[in-house]
Amino acid sequence: MGELINGLRLLVAGQRWMVRHPRDWRFGMVPALLTLLGYAAALTALVLWAGDLVAWATPFADHWQSAWRGAFRDLLTAVLVGGGLLLAVLSFTAVTLLVGQPFYEALAGRVEDAEGGAPLPPERPLWRELWISARDSVRVLLRVAAFGIVLFAAGFIPVAGQTVVPALGFCVSGFFLTLELAGVALQRRDIPLTDQLRLLRRRLPLVLGFGVPLVLVFLLPIVAVVLMPGAVAGATLLVRELLPPPPQSDPEADNSAPAPGTRPDQDPPDQETAAGRAPEQQP
Repeated sequence: MGELINGLRLLVAGQRWMVRHPRDWRFGMVPALLTLLGYAAALTALVLWAGDLVAWATPFADHWQSAWRGAFRDLLTAVLVGGGLLLAVLSFTAVTLLVGQPFYEALAGRVEDAEGGAPLPPERPLWRELWISARDSVRVLLRVAAFGIVLFAAGFIPVAGQTVVPALGFCVSGFFLTLELAGVALQRRDIPLTDQLRLLRRRLPLVLGFGVPLVLVFLLPIVAVVLMPGAVAGATLLVRELLPPPPQSDPEADNSAPAPGTRPDQDPPDQETAAGRAPEQQP
C-alpha cells in the first residue's frame, strides 16, 4: 500500500514541479497541442467521409432494400467513427511522446538538472534518438495489443469478465503508460527496453500507483494536453526513485582531507618542511 501511495505522490510531485516552472509547462504542452490538432483534423475528416467510405466498401448492399441498407451502413459508420475515436484515445500518448521527443528530452533534462545528479545523455544524433523512440513505441504497442486480445477474450468469462478483467485492463494500461513516459528519462540513461520492463516490474506497486490514476484522467485528450508536461516530470522523478543518482562528492570536504603521512589532528607540513631545508653553507 505504501508503494501505491508513493507512486501517486510522485505523480502529484511532477504536476507541482510544473506549477513552479510555468515556462517549462508551456514548453512541454507544445507537442501535445500539435498532436491534438492533428487528431482533431483526422477525426473531423473521418466523421465527414465515413459514410462515403462505408458505401464504397460495401457495394454488395446496393441491391438491398433501402431500410436494411441504410441501417447496415449507419451501423458500420458508427463502428468506424467509434473505432477511430477509441484508437485516438489509446494512441494519443504514444504519438505525443514520439512527436515531442526533443521537447520531452529537454524537459526531462531540466527536471534532472533542478533535482541534481543529472546523468550525461548518450551522444547520439537526433535522428537516432527518434528512431529508438519510434522503435520502442511500436514494441510497446505490440505488447499492449497482445494484452488487449487476452483481456478481450477474458471479458466473456461470467462475473470475472465484468469485474476483475476491467480492473486488470486499467492496471495493464497504467503500467505501459508509465513505461512510455519514463522511457524519456530511461533513454537518457541508455537503458534498453527489455531492461526498462524488468526495472518497472521490480517495483510494480509503485508503477501502478503512478500510472493507473493517469490512465483515468488521460481518457480525455484535453486533460492529457494540460497534464502531459507534469506527467513527464513525474515519470522522471519516478526514474530517479528507481535509479537514485550517485552521491556527489563535496569539494570542500576533499580539500580539507589530511595530507598523506599526517595525523588528522596534525597540521600538514609546509612547503619548506616537505621539501627539506637546504643545508647551511659553511663559511
